[in-house]
Parts: sequence; structure tokens; C-alpha cells
Amino acid sequence: MKRKILSLLTALLALSAVAQQPVIHKVAPHFWWADMEESELQILLYGAALAEYTPTVVGNQVQLKEIVALPNPNYLLLYLDTKAAPAQTFTIQLSKGGETYDLSYELKARQGRRRDIEGFDSSDVLYLVMPDRFANGDPSNDAFPGFQESTVDRTHPFARHGGDLQGVADHLDYLSDLGVTALWLNPVQENEMPFGSYHGYAITDYYQIDPRFGSNEGFKTLVQAAHQRGIKVVMDMIFNHCGTSNYLFKDCPDKDWFNYDATFSPSSFRTATQMDPYATEGDFKKAIDGWFVESMPDFNQRNRHVLKYLIQSSIWWIEYAGINGIRQDTHPFADWDAMAAWVQAVEREYPHFNIVGETWFNHNTQIAYWQKDSKLAAPRNSQLRTVMDFPLHFLMQATFGNEEKSQKGFNSIYEYLGQDYVYPNPHSLLIFLDNHDTSRLFKHDSLISLGKYKQAITFVLTMRGIPQLYYGTEILMTADKAHGDGLLRQDFPGGWSEDIRSAFTPEGRTPAEQEAYDFTQKLLHWRQGSKAIHYGSLKHKDPSQGVYGYARTYDEEVVMVLLNATDKEQEVTPDWLRDLSSAATLFDLVKGTAVAVDQPLQLPPHGVLILTN
Repeated sequence: MKRKILSLLTALLALSAVAQQPVIHKVAPHFWWADMEESELQILLYGAALAEYTPTVVGNQVQLKEIVALPNPNYLLLYLDTKAAPAQTFTIQLSKGGETYDLSYELKARQGRRRDIEGFDSSDVLYLVMPDRFANGDPSNDAFPGFQESTVDRTHPFARHGGDLQGVADHLDYLSDLGVTALWLNPVQENEMPFGSYHGYAITDYYQIDPRFGSNEGFKTLVQAAHQRGIKVVMDMIFNHCGTSNYLFKDCPDKDWFNYDATFSPSSFRTATQMDPYATEGDFKKAIDGWFVESMPDFNQRNRHVLKYLIQSSIWWIEYAGINGIRQDTHPFADWDAMAAWVQAVEREYPHFNIVGETWFNHNTQIAYWQKDSKLAAPRNSQLRTVMDFPLHFLMQATFGNEEKSQKGFNSIYEYLGQDYVYPNPHSLLIFLDNHDTSRLFKHDSLISLGKYKQAITFVLTMRGIPQLYYGTEILMTADKAHGDGLLRQDFPGGWSEDIRSAFTPEGRTPAEQEAYDFTQKLLHWRQGSKAIHYGSLKHKDPSQGVYGYARTYDEEVVMVLLNATDKEQEVTPDWLRDLSSAATLFDLVKGTAVAVDQPLQLPPHGVLILTN
């Protein structure tokens, strides 16, 4: 009798196991689109013991090409061929023990003319915003129960402060009035990390907007609202690493998905080993495969499944939200060939799109090595059209941002620009005075000089390249990196209802802030219509006599910029001006008055003069 009872119990347990539906925690991507240039679709399924199920696909012209068995049984990796498939909802069938369970998956119709999305270029000015520190438009998402970092503390520079996407959306008119044409957001994807999640650089889900910022639909709405105001949107992405709380690391599909051998191994940060002809294999591996920090495990982009996952995540956001560009964090820390393949994959889908890679090097030859079609890198090709001009950034900060005499800095800028022949396309360089990782132009309030500020803004907005401004630069916000990155990312005054003043309005600005804002606004709006600044040629004059000048010319349009490199009044002669341009009639852009170019011009100490015809 005992044997029969035992047998019956065994049978019931077996039946229960057969009848149990699969538990699926993640489907990545959530959905996809028909009629994409790349017809191969990777679908990653994550759940409880999914490897025990046999997948099949039932759909109209959707073919299951490959099933990848991963060492971790909680994953199923499917590769589908969608080349001939129309928009539809098809079925992924998971079979086990004689039972079959259906998972619906949607191939959407593509929206509008997504393929024709216009990227950013030298006709644009990017405005960089760290969403957590810009404005809090939805206080209801400040406290988020269940997350490791679930509250806000504005007194702590490394805590979350509560800024969100709604706060950015609420101030799009401010950006439009200021005159910027592109909005670059620091990462907004989910960062479910225990500390420091405010900055966004330790992503825990590549397909979800962090709920403390908003929602996927809210992000899409923000992009649409920006576009209605003529503002493009650039999304920050990170392919080198993710956060340790990312399910892909916590329950890793395969040990080969990350550069990890059970112990934390930091990067040497010597990414010049990517181009160093004398680098050893060990030094190269430590720089590229080492982790950025202990909380950010390093992806192995050489793994084809990892690379496909990352490529699809970027294309998903472009197609879903209609973003205009990507800024790729720590670009040289990742595998060269993988990143080049990613750029090409994006450009196959969106030929007019643009990507800027963070290329933090000290020398122009190192930056040039990473730009598309660089002879320095041949036969390798990064395919990356836009790279960040860090050497010019350092020179601009030294020239305009310190309390010492700046003539030496102007000489250095002159010599640096004279070496632009190393770049395949200097006009595609991203140029910037400061950003979220650097000291601000003025490190301390005591260093603020409106004369030098106007020179700096004039220079960055009229020089070759694609200008980027960091939020708050237009109101003279100061910060020193020596005091920690958290303080580089301070709250914009007026972004919170409890703020005692709002620098979003003229009434909330000091006289100095208003003067800086007005000057910046005037240049930004004028710049929008200047082809000479967007695409024009560049000539410049030796500043050793006290004045640095340059001319931008496009067809008949001429823009001439004169900067007094000294703290004394300087005179500019007609012959000096004619060496830059033969234009007979010029106007002072700021004052709106005609300038007699046949007479000597006087420039006040640290003065700036913008002339145009």
C-alpha cells in the first residue's frame, strides 16, 4: 500500500511540473519593427530554468534561425530572420513535458520616416543636462520604494536630488529661448544601484527608463516635445560597462559576457594602448578589459551575443523615441572592432544619424586616431565621425578660466589649431568649455570675469566644430573637480519648488548672470542662421602682438572674431583686418552698428569684437 501511495505522489508531482508555466522575468528587446535594414533579430529571454523549454516560432514569414544554449539555464537566446516578415504579433512557443506555452511578440510597423532622422552636426549647439540636477517636475517619483536608493537628499552631492524628465520637459521653452538646438541628456536608463545612481552611468536595464526619471513613454514624449521646438535630442549610452545590479551580471548568461575572472581587476585607464605600437599584450588587456570602477563590470564586446544585444538596444531607442544622436561614454575602453561595427550598424539603419564618442586624451594625434577615416589609424577605421576635442577643452580652460594672464593660452590655441591637418574632419569635432566630468570654466566665484566669459563663449560658438554647453554655464555656475564630481553637477537654481530663486527667469538672476545669459542668448540665436559659422572656412592671425583674430567664410558671408589676449587695450589696424578678409563693410554683431574697417579699432582689456557683413 505504501508503494502505491508513493507512486501516486510521484505522478502528481510530475504532472505539476509539466503543467507549470514558464516564469519569464525579462524579454529584450520588448518588441521590434518590421522592414529594418538588419533583418536578424536577437531575442533574449530570461527567467526560471528557461533552457528546459524547447522554443519554436509561429508567425508570418518569421524564421527561427538559431537557438543558443547558454551555460546559465535561466536564459534562452533566439535569433530570428525577419527579412520578409510584415508587421504582426507572432508567437514564441515554449514546450516542455508535452505542454506548450505561448509568448506573444510584436513586430511593429515603423513610425513615419524614422530612417531619415537628422543627426546633429556643426550647425547645432548641444546643451548638456544631468537630469537629476536640472529640475524636479514630478515630486511623486522622488521616493521609490523597493529600489536600493529610494529617496532624495539634496544636501548630499552624491545622492539623488529628484530631478527628472518632466523637469526637463517643463523647461524646454527655456532652452528654446536660450537658442540651443540640441539637448544631450546624461544617461536616463534604469540604474538600480545602491549608491550614486543619480549620474546614470551604471545601467541595470538597457531597455527601461529609470522610474525615478519617468517612463519609456515619458521619454518618448519629451523627445517629441523637443522636436516641436526645433531641438534635437542626444542620448548618452554606455557599452563599455553596466552596473553590478544589472541582471546580466548578477545572473550572468555566460562567464564570457564580461571581462571577469571572479575578482575585481581595475582598468589602468591607459587607453592609449589602443594605438601604442609598443604596448604589451598585458598592458593592453589591463586597460581595455579592466573595470572602470568596482561597481561597473566590463562588458566583453568580442562576444557576438553581447555585441548584438548592445547594438539592438541603441537601435531600439532610436526607432522607439526618435532620438537624433548618441554620445558613447568611455568609447576607447571598449573593443575597437566591436565599436566600429556598432557605428556601421546604426548608420545602415539611419544614414543621417550621428554619434559622438568620448575620447578623453591629451593630444590631438590621439583624438584624430579615433575619427573616421583617420590616416593615423589606417587600415583600421573607427567609423566614428565625431570625437570629443579634449585637448582644445584644456586649452580653453587655461586661457579663459584662470586668473593669470591669458596671452600664453592664446598662443597655445593658435599653435594647436594650426595642427588640424591631423584630423580627417575638424568640423566634426565636439568642442566644449566644460562638462559633467570636468571643472567648470570658472572653478570659483572669485575667478569669474565677464570679459573672459564673453571671450570663451564667443570662441566656442564661432570656432570650427560642434559646440557643447554644460547646463548653468550661461549663468556663470562654478565648480572645481578637486572637490568631487558631485559638486560639478549641482542643482540648477529654480528647478525645485523650494528654491529661493529661479535662474530660469530674468527676475531670479543676478546682474552678472543676466549679462552672461543675454550675451550667450544673442550669439546662440545669431549662430542658428550663420552658414559661415556652421560650415565656413577658417583663417586665423598670430596672437603674439596681443590680439587673436580669425575669420569664418562661406560663399559671401564673412564673420570675423577679434579677442584681446591681454589685460591692456589693444589696437587693430586696417592692414591687420584685411589679412583676414577683404570685406569692405562690416557690422558689430553685439552693438548692431557699422564698423569703419579703414580705421584702427580699439579693443578693451580682454575685449571681444564680432564683425559680420
